[in-house]
Amino acid sequence: MWDYTKSVIDHFEHPRNVGKLDDANGVAQVGSLACGDALKLFLKINPETEVIEDAKFMTFGCASAIASASALTEIVKGMTITEALKVTNEQIADYLGGLPQQKMHCSVMGKEALHAAIANYRGEDVAEEHKDDKIICECFWVSEDKIREVVKEHGLKTVEEVTNYTKAGGKCGKCHNEIKRIIAEVNGTPIEEVPQKPKMSNLMRMKMVSACIEEQIAPMLRKDGGDIELVDMNGTDVIVKLHGACRGCVHATDTLRSVVQETLRQEVSADINVIEAK
Repeated sequence: MWDYTKSVIDHFEHPRNVGKLDDANGVAQVGSLACGDALKLFLKINPETEVIEDAKFMTFGCASAIASASALTEIVKGMTITEALKVTNEQIADYLGGLPQQKMHCSVMGKEALHAAIANYRGEDVAEEHKDDKIICECFWVSEDKIREVVKEHGLKTVEEVTNYTKAGGKCGKCHNEIKRIIAEVNGTPIEEVPQKPKMSNLMRMKMVSACIEEQIAPMLRKDGGDIELVDMNGTDVIVKLHGACRGCVHATDTLRSVVQETLRQEVSADINVIEAK
């Protein structure tokens, strides 16, 4: 389980400024459902003062993604767009009392959404601007330009750090050597080849999923009177059944996505999808 701060948990369980802003004049969507994280940001900007008078969001993602979006909207309200463009992803994380390193990409997504929404307000076409970007990580559709930007901005030195900030390299691992090349070029260091990860067999995946559920996830749910059962597996699809207090709970969907699926993706494989048995 992630070591979340009380502030992250609060913004996850009670997110601020959720929903669509009908009179928004700056709107942007970043990420994608296919990649596991998506954020749509709405800004109401006063055209005379360029002050952000209101901000709302809609998101699909983990607890960190929801909390980061909630924090972002609180931070930028009352700022001019010039001030807002100076907001860093570290400020979003700091506002929440910190984020796990593996979840810093959620704060980066917030910053990207903010810049894109302001660009939309100004009539700029961000998608057209980046249409020719070279894609390095095809699993999460992360471009070379984005990797170069985060490596330079945050002084990143390892593939793991790049994954933490962008998700690039967090699934199949085929792009690890390309990420290493970019790190070396930006930092002016020798290129270090990264061995490719061996493909996980179905049997190995099943054993790891079973162990993770029994040793990590189930004990966590049992503390609150719930429980979980591994029903079946079909490739990377993990079918589970909730029991006890978890079954029929209004937060069951969030538990499956933000606790069960996120833990399995971190501990076993990033491409796991959790499905509730009917």
